[in-house]
Amino acid sequence: MAHWLYKSEPEVWSWEQQVEAGAKGTYWNGVRNHSAKLNLMAMKKGEQGFFYHSNEGKEIVGIVEVIREAYPDHTAEQGSPWVMVDLKAVKPLKRPVTLAEVKADKRLAKMSLVTSMRLSVQPVTDEEWAIILDLAGH
Repeated sequence: MAHWLYKSEPEVWSWEQQVEAGAKGTYWNGVRNHSAKLNLMAMKKGEQGFFYHSNEGKEIVGIVEVIREAYPDHTAEQGSPWVMVDLKAVKPLKRPVTLAEVKADKRLAKMSLVTSMRLSVQPVTDEEWAIILDLAGH
């Protein structure tokens, strides 16, 4: 199974709001980048990802799960190619992992979070997933 990273500015949509959405989860909309769109389209129900607070905080704070695969984004113009998925919060990380920590760890030098900073939805390799969980104390 693939892993992912979802970036959100906490003042727009925070980890706390994702948790409050409960088991029914919520849609992950507003993606307007073709690479990120392709990532959304590749996601399968049950796959997990990291929830990352961008701009403010700049840290991985939790784990989310895909509960509905890609479907048309209702916030986009009708007929546009943009899609969204539904996510639910799984659990917070025991300890947030900061962007500075990720950049400082040579094992994560090729992670999309380091190499594709502006991409809002990113793939995470199995090795990167394990390293982040280790850094977070899991």
